[in-house]
Amino acid sequence: MPKAAAPNAMSPDPTRENHPILIVPYVWIGDFVRCHSVVKLLRAQDAERPVDIVSSTLCAPLADYMPGVRRAIVIDLPRRQLGLALQRKLAATLRKNHYAQALVMSRKWKAALAPFLAGIPIRTGFAGELRFGVVNDMRFGEGKLPRMIDQMGALALPKGAPLPAEWPLPELRVPADEIARWRAQHGLADNGRPIVTLAPGAVGAGKAWPAGHYAALARALADDGVAVWVLGGPDETPLARQIAEAGGNLVRDLTSNDLRNAILALAAANVAVTNDSGLMHVSAAIGTPTVAIFGPTSPWHWQPLNPVAAILEPPGDEAARARARNEGNEAVRHRRTADVAVDTVLAAVRKVLAQAPRA
Repeated sequence: MPKAAAPNAMSPDPTRENHPILIVPYVWIGDFVRCHSVVKLLRAQDAERPVDIVSSTLCAPLADYMPGVRRAIVIDLPRRQLGLALQRKLAATLRKNHYAQALVMSRKWKAALAPFLAGIPIRTGFAGELRFGVVNDMRFGEGKLPRMIDQMGALALPKGAPLPAEWPLPELRVPADEIARWRAQHGLADNGRPIVTLAPGAVGAGKAWPAGHYAALARALADDGVAVWVLGGPDETPLARQIAEAGGNLVRDLTSNDLRNAILALAAANVAVTNDSGLMHVSAAIGTPTVAIFGPTSPWHWQPLNPVAAILEPPGDEAARARARNEGNEAVRHRRTADVAVDTVLAAVRKVLAQAPRA
């Protein structure tokens, strides 16, 4: 099938053009979700060409719900070490799949090492860390692309091609029967109560709304008769316990070391309340109405591509918000997430719950 876009200057041999393409993403949950926009873009160019993605154990469940992803190649590479033995192991796996091209999202040298060792003919990535050789389809100008999605998506386009006005939206399709089985397994029977999930975790200084604020929100929602589920990984378990103790019997701690639990909980929920975090992107890609709380980060740069129910920021400082589009996080670094009031978040959640229930 002919590609919709003009061929890349380094297109693979025509006899290999339907061989799979590999995405080597960033390791964070939110960036992994963003990669589904790249998957959709690639499939729009050639619907017959399989797309695989390298994944950590943490992110691997996401790939199960991404339309157009053939498989995830799961391996846990060390973050601050080269991990040569694991790189070679990954390269051996990649070699068996006969990839024609690898899109390497990260600018780190080691991110392109396994595709290089596997002999993938085209290894596309931005210039960085002396990668000449390991990356042979070198792109420049990453610094002029303001958002992570712009940087990721540019690698899936022919060199020099203009960016589209809109990127395809990430999508996570979670089957209803799987949600039902999961609820039964966890004793979460559908009793007709609306469900609000809380995700108190965040990576990065100052991005987390205080646990005390989440506890007050949980208590108010429980008083409304709402079931509240607290989500996150093991690091968030102490926060979840604090929130559950404050909220009473309608609040459940569902933190675990398996991201699939959070995915299924978000798919079952009527509303999700999150920080600027990976679960914000998961919730939005599922289609769950999401109330996202921002502090020292720029929503224009980091909010999901998918529509959300509300982006809540600390009040005041309109000048900083205006500058953030050009200056990024630096313009709003001084803001405190704690300054977003509990009543503001509660009002946003109640507004969504008052609307027609989500199918």
